[in-house]
Amino acid sequence: MTMTPEANALNRRQWLAAGLGASATLSPLASLAQGDKYPSRPITLVVPFPPGGSVDVMARTYSEPLSRLLGVPIVVDNRPGAGGSIGSQYVARAKADGYTLVVSSQSSHLANPLVQPNLGYDPIKDFESIAILGRQPNVLVVHPSVPVNNFAEFVAYVKARPGQLNFCSAGAGSMGQLNVELLQLNTGIKGTHIPYKGGSGLITAILSNEVQFQLDNLVTVMSHIQAGKLRALAVASPTRIAQLPDVPTFAELGQPSLNLTSWTGIAAPANTPAAVVQLLHKSLREVATSAAMQETLKQRGVIAPEEMTPAAFEKMMTDRLALYGDVVKRANVKPE
Repeated sequence: MTMTPEANALNRRQWLAAGLGASATLSPLASLAQGDKYPSRPITLVVPFPPGGSVDVMARTYSEPLSRLLGVPIVVDNRPGAGGSIGSQYVARAKADGYTLVVSSQSSHLANPLVQPNLGYDPIKDFESIAILGRQPNVLVVHPSVPVNNFAEFVAYVKARPGQLNFCSAGAGSMGQLNVELLQLNTGIKGTHIPYKGGSGLITAILSNEVQFQLDNLVTVMSHIQAGKLRALAVASPTRIAQLPDVPTFAELGQPSLNLTSWTGIAAPANTPAAVVQLLHKSLREVATSAAMQETLKQRGVIAPEEMTPAAFEKMMTDRLALYGDVVKRANVKPE
């Protein structure tokens, strides 16, 4: 009997979900059928951003221990451009054999699909989500010239001055903009969006008071918060940040939909064999839960990834696409 692609995909995910439970006590390499030899040659890990950025650093942090565990080289291949779209499209069209993977992120697999027309790939249909590598808290910060000391005062202050305060992001339709648009929809405030090309100009803009607030990754502004150059009002994190114990989470402030961390993960082309996805998932979890990786992530301000099956990873992405898709429509977000 010939099965439809949809049925094949469903069967693959059902097999994978069952396999992850049934083989929980087996080593990663034991999860493939006897006689299979994956991996038997180097694996290419595509980073769809330039070297040195947060996604690239995460890829290289995992590549060495994963290489040792799998017994083959992991070759990091930077293919930047179009906010992560060029490298992601390359992997979406690659052979689905487990030898070409991509480091996925909210930019390439969430923001871009929602705002960029003719992207060339679907973040769900064209990939097999494998595992989360880490999460990064987001933080709402203001320039010290803004006379507010907490979230409630900030909302009241901006609401009384519609359009008068500027906020920045790494570009039109970027996650930095989408997070603030969600904040604005939830609270009724209205700022003026100032997009920049990439993230390097954001810090200069807010430190110089060219823009007055920002809601983006904590790691990029932590040192300036600690130096008193920026004021943190709320964090998007499961719990309060140890370095900022007096700053509440958005959930504590009654804004659970804003309490979303950024994530970085690994994905393979759609139709990659389920046994390969399972092996990679288990291997990445072994690396992620090692004491060395836990300490490395902690030192870099990254939240260690929780256990999340490939099916759960895909559901999280689907849920966020729906959430932010609604934001894009209601706020009329347009690409540059």
